[in-house]
Amino acid sequence: MKRHILLAATLMLGINSFAQGVADNIVGEIVDKSGNPISGAMIGVLNTPEIKVYSDSHGLFEISASQNDKLIVDAPDQAKKQVVVNGNKRIKIVMDYASQPVNIGFGIKQTVGESTMSVASSANADFNNRSAKNIGNSLFGNVLGLTTLQGTGDYSSYEPTFYVRGLQTLAGKNPLVLVDGIERNISYITPEEVENVIVLKDAPAVALYGYKGANGAINIVTKRGKYKSNEINFSYDHAFNWEERRPEFADAYTYANAMNEAFVNDGKAPKYSALELNAFQSGKYPYLYSNVDWIKECFKDVGASNIFNLSFRGGGTRMRYYTLINLQDNQGFVANPNMNDGYSTQNKYSKANFRTNLDIDLTNTTKVLVNIDGTLLETLRPGLSSDNLWDKIYTVPAASFPIKTESGLWGGNATWDGYSNPVALTEGRAYSKAHTRALFADLTLNQDLSAVTKGLSAWTRLAYDNISAYWENHTREYQFGSDAVSEWTNGEPSVYSHYTGGKDGTMSSDSKLDWQNKNFNFGIGANYDRTFGNHSISSVLMWNYEYRNSNGQNNTWYRNSASLYNHYGYKGKYYADLSLTMAASNKLAPGHRWAFSPTVSAAWLLSKENFMKDISFVDFLKLRASWGIINVDNIPAEGYWEQAFTGGSGYNLGGNYDWSSGWQEGRLASTSFTNEKSYKYNLGLDASLFKGLNVTLEGFYQRRSDIWVSAGGTNSAVLGADSPYINGGIVDNWGFELGTDYTKNITNDLLVNGGLNFTLSKNKIVDEREEPRAYNYLRRTNNSVEQIYGLQAIGFFKDQADIDNSPAQQFSQVKPGDIKYKDQNGDGVINENDEVKLGYNYVCPEIYYSFHIGMEYKGFGFNAMFQGVGNYTAVLNTKSMYWPLINNTNISNYYYENRWTPENTDAKFPRLTSESNENNFRTNSVWLEDRSFLKLRNIELYYKFANSLLAKTKYIKTAKVYVRGVDLLCFDHIKQSDPEQYGNNYPLTRSVVVGVALGF
Repeated sequence: MKRHILLAATLMLGINSFAQGVADNIVGEIVDKSGNPISGAMIGVLNTPEIKVYSDSHGLFEISASQNDKLIVDAPDQAKKQVVVNGNKRIKIVMDYASQPVNIGFGIKQTVGESTMSVASSANADFNNRSAKNIGNSLFGNVLGLTTLQGTGDYSSYEPTFYVRGLQTLAGKNPLVLVDGIERNISYITPEEVENVIVLKDAPAVALYGYKGANGAINIVTKRGKYKSNEINFSYDHAFNWEERRPEFADAYTYANAMNEAFVNDGKAPKYSALELNAFQSGKYPYLYSNVDWIKECFKDVGASNIFNLSFRGGGTRMRYYTLINLQDNQGFVANPNMNDGYSTQNKYSKANFRTNLDIDLTNTTKVLVNIDGTLLETLRPGLSSDNLWDKIYTVPAASFPIKTESGLWGGNATWDGYSNPVALTEGRAYSKAHTRALFADLTLNQDLSAVTKGLSAWTRLAYDNISAYWENHTREYQFGSDAVSEWTNGEPSVYSHYTGGKDGTMSSDSKLDWQNKNFNFGIGANYDRTFGNHSISSVLMWNYEYRNSNGQNNTWYRNSASLYNHYGYKGKYYADLSLTMAASNKLAPGHRWAFSPTVSAAWLLSKENFMKDISFVDFLKLRASWGIINVDNIPAEGYWEQAFTGGSGYNLGGNYDWSSGWQEGRLASTSFTNEKSYKYNLGLDASLFKGLNVTLEGFYQRRSDIWVSAGGTNSAVLGADSPYINGGIVDNWGFELGTDYTKNITNDLLVNGGLNFTLSKNKIVDEREEPRAYNYLRRTNNSVEQIYGLQAIGFFKDQADIDNSPAQQFSQVKPGDIKYKDQNGDGVINENDEVKLGYNYVCPEIYYSFHIGMEYKGFGFNAMFQGVGNYTAVLNTKSMYWPLINNTNISNYYYENRWTPENTDAKFPRLTSESNENNFRTNSVWLEDRSFLKLRNIELYYKFANSLLAKTKYIKTAKVYVRGVDLLCFDHIKQSDPEQYGNNYPLTRSVVVGVALGF
């Protein structure tokens, strides 16, 4: 309060002198788009570098400036803004859309207002509300143009898949992932330590990364210190997790009936007698005719996880710091993990993460940036990962054997041995453990060389990463068995057979280095930043070297790049960029490892033109365009330029020599030595309207050419050897993006927020040197990458007469209830020549969208994020769930209830069979489902304590309590499984999180 009175008094006393144009104190306040104060920002006066002040914890500052001076604001999140004083004694500076940072790495930091590139970003306040284990799992729907898809539900390996603007090529489709401009694994990066996530999409944005940026790039920018401030923040999240769509498999009686039906359909006698069916149904003989719900016996309904964050942020004028300590643990769903003395068999995940980022001004002209991030990670699972616990859940039916025999042995038999017993794997198999140790470190030294010429500086950067994983095996063998009835007398079991297998063994223990990655980066460069009247120039000339090594063969890569980047501005409203990069990679053929990548881009700030001055609802409007060539070092195989030889059966030339093994000619050497190239075009519009609505509209087109493909499609089989690889592939990729965000303080107490992101990304294979095909509809060319092809089902055979009067299906003998296919070419035969394009691709959706809403009133608030996909197809070929009983597997209730029978000819699925059925169980329209979905990714209800209440504590500056829901709702077409993960793996989880965040 005293400070506010002093500022008001200063404002009143200085009005006279300021009106006369004499330098005087300006009182200012800096806030973000939501009206929250920004502390630790540096405020200077343009062309007067000796004048610098810093905003306090309330976002307030005082600075000496004259009427026509320009204030330069440099916020801690790297946002920048220039404000003309214009006679104002009190200024409120809002860090709006145009001032948001555009960080493409290599020390090149711009704002949206001056950038010519296609770049999208998301700030910490926007994505740090899922209580996610890492930053990757926080990005669903948050960044325009970025497709983020979930994988397995296993917490320890729960990592998303990323695509930028969809599928762009035939191989190597994932984007480059960076942390502070260096390629790194983001699995260990927590959301709390991240300031911004910036997605680089067009050619100029990725040009400086040489061979690596053609699929786009994701730059994770971590937090840095603040000027003249000292903050301590603590948060704790506790999550209650559950697996929502666990599969539902048939009980023992239903399974036995299904097997009998399958055997009869296959022309065999029923497998189970009426007495055995009654035994399964009654449960009278649980050790002989078991009925085990393996999911219920193995897993509990609710698991838990915890996340602790403690961070320190601040600094002075010479040194700024950010330090984070992050602790995480997750307890999985194993129902009885403590059945053994001395160890647990629970699925566990534990991680400790320490980061410190330092900015040190050694002198007025020499600065050092140091980033250190260390991680210790431990995961534990029951038994071995190769035991495939959930695969066993999908395999072993309820009727297979009891959990344990009457004599106490683990259940198992000749069909499903004891190491298929899911409960034995979770309780009696002991455990295995993995330890991961990671160190990420980088140092950048900047030297101002203005003494040589104004605006010149030089820098060098060193980075070293070392990640290693150690594996411990503490697994146990055990004896297993089962009893079976051989004869019945008077309706009761009378003669038994006994089966035993395995052996009782002590716990076997061993360990090894599982894998290790070592990466080294070195760069050196010179920057020139200067303004001459209406002209501004920002240039970088640099050289970068990269070494990446993974233990194993052919896993050491070297890359070099030399780049010149130029950014030119005229009158603050016309901008143009030119990038020239020469890059080399040892992955490519000797003598052909260098490639040249030129890019150009331009932007026009219409909102600064005189003809826009009277359009009051337009706050900011910019048009931009770009073009460029990005080279790619994807390769088809190691040593593709050399003749390959493989082991052969050899030749018997007589005599006493053993010619049982030998060598034979393999793939021919490639005579094509160029590399894959990406020609990117982009048009964009950025706008701020109505004092709160931000809009981005993009249109893009890309031609990917010289993609490596096999020449086999154009060579005759009489060649007598495997065809070489050639640069013959071409893929076109195009689409558009629309992003909107509206944030408005309706009153001092009411804040509303909402927005939408929408991306449509399509592609077409123009050429892949495809082999000749008998019919045009069989051709993959002119269709999309990863397009699904299969047979078009037109129903099920009703009876033998229907089979006799239909085209002959050549895959296997068909019976009533088998799938009937359309004869596409009318030749009277169903075979591979009748496969057609079905649905869309199963890898990446063509449509990816999200929308969010939020509101805050007097500290009470909520926000919600919905995210969905479209033009996406699922292939439902999961064993037991959709392809049951084959090879002694289980059957789901869903299949059983929707199977074909003579009484249910309008069924969803074909007849039951216990035999391999090449006709039914192949890719066809029966097994395809619309994979589009809409999910409630996260919702948060919170309360922020009032400052007046916190002031009484003297120490707590901010306090927030919240409840979050993660992936609570899913609207889709599959229903029985999650559309993002419907295989025989860990089901995806949903969570409710309670948490608290405190600032000191």
